[in-house]
Amino acid sequence: MTEIPTTMQAVVMHAPEDYRLEERPVPTPAADELLIRVEATGVCASDLKAYAGAAKFWGDENRDRWVEPGIIPGHEITGEIVRGSEEALAKHGVAVGDRIVVEQIVPCEECMYCRRGWYWMCDPHDMFGFKQYNGGMAEYMIVPPLARAHKISKDIAPQHAAYAEPLSCSLHAVERAEILFEDVVVIAGAGPIGLGATIGAAHKTPKLLVVLDFDDAKLELAKKCGADLTLNPSKVDIYQEIRDLTGGYGADVYIECTGHPSAVPQGLNLLRKLGRFVEYSVFKENVSVDWSIISDDKELDVRGAHLGPHTWPGAIKIIEKGDLPLDDICTHQFGLADFQKALDSVADSAGASVKVSIVPGL
Repeated sequence: MTEIPTTMQAVVMHAPEDYRLEERPVPTPAADELLIRVEATGVCASDLKAYAGAAKFWGDENRDRWVEPGIIPGHEITGEIVRGSEEALAKHGVAVGDRIVVEQIVPCEECMYCRRGWYWMCDPHDMFGFKQYNGGMAEYMIVPPLARAHKISKDIAPQHAAYAEPLSCSLHAVERAEILFEDVVVIAGAGPIGLGATIGAAHKTPKLLVVLDFDDAKLELAKKCGADLTLNPSKVDIYQEIRDLTGGYGADVYIECTGHPSAVPQGLNLLRKLGRFVEYSVFKENVSVDWSIISDDKELDVRGAHLGPHTWPGAIKIIEKGDLPLDDICTHQFGLADFQKALDSVADSAGASVKVSIVPGL
């Protein structure tokens, strides 16, 4: 049996912009829980928004923070199972020594959404690293019985395994788009979500897959992920380019993956009549658009996308097959002691990072 220390290093939230590296007891799993040794935890825009002290918690206007004080953040998690009863292991279909990735949400299984099978919209909406359940920015972490765990190969780098979370989200956005073979698809953004959406959309084999970004290096990555054409809006007139490619009509599908307010009206204007707009982003501010474009002008389908329901097996398969240039996507890894550098790297939109991870072993 693996020897487990009594204490561990963990990043702990105390207040907005006040995260601290602390020594905490290694948690002891209950009879229905698993204990994992965390191997990597990705850092994303929602982590950054929580760190800054967001004004809402999943739509609840009465809450003044995203993360409860005392909670360990981090929801893009992979780790090795080091403890677990027969009951807990059987519940998840795993064994001690397996490497797993865990879905971000721990659904209650009791609310209307869970009872109807819409677990990713669970009403309490307890997520790892935000309020009730400690996340992965630590050396060890509990996986509760209601969590959803998936085995993933130990032959890939930990930061690549942790990318299963953003990739599953990207694939859900692609599913929401209902891409057809004859479609011209435009994806805005070549960050972690946009690149995942690119490979997902490429697997749908549309007529043409176009990716937009202001960073030429990221556009090169998009080509490696399956983009047929990449456009830099600072260098070309993307509206004219898309019109020329579509006989003047506009794109069939637009998937927004930037989180920048300007990308929303951009998409509405790039789409043809009866086109499909999918939103998958974390915005820092409210977005205003001319709703007449959606209704009177074009009768658009506007669809949100949240988390990655039912897409984790597909994301894991893509990662394990080596279909993605993950060394180029997972650009920056930091140890727990450098968690602030990790957060700052994500915040630096002009920097060289694509996907940032915290790897406790570093």
